[in-house]
Amino acid sequence: MAMDLQSIHQRAAAVRLVIFDVDGVLTDGSLFYGDDGQEYKAFNSLDGHGIKMLRNTGVEAAIITGRTSNVVLHRARNLNISRIFQGADDKLAAYQTLLAETGLKPEQTAYMGDDIVDLPVLKRCGLAMSVPGAPELVRQQVHYVTQAPAGRGAAREACELIMRAQGTWESQLALYNR
Repeated sequence: MAMDLQSIHQRAAAVRLVIFDVDGVLTDGSLFYGDDGQEYKAFNSLDGHGIKMLRNTGVEAAIITGRTSNVVLHRARNLNISRIFQGADDKLAAYQTLLAETGLKPEQTAYMGDDIVDLPVLKRCGLAMSVPGAPELVRQQVHYVTQAPAGRGAAREACELIMRAQGTWESQLALYNR
């Protein structure tokens, strides 16, 4: 579903809520387990700051993930993300709950996922995004595939794309260019 940048920017301009999958989007998809069974994930600080900047412009962030992990709660708390759906076997149901809770229309939402379990939401949101390492089937179904890989700046790139489309990137950048 390749789209020109103008169409992508039109979709991004309408976004009021961006939703992220975790494994394979906010992380590189690797799962680390300690001998005690504790799960560890590596998050990228650039991605985190991109989400914080986007939130500063009035766009809310949420998480829908199929796995359940305390580390996701810690990361979400760090980023002031309060809408978190973990253990979401049915991501579409979680997405529909988010729409009901926020009163937003699908075209006001963006979703970033990386696997076939994300397709039901990717097909319904206003701006569907993925990462270069996603299966080809997923990459063909989205509006935008980041240049940056998962867990290495992909979420930041998505946030900057939305801010540029909404005309808020320069004001966020100005906070640091003094």
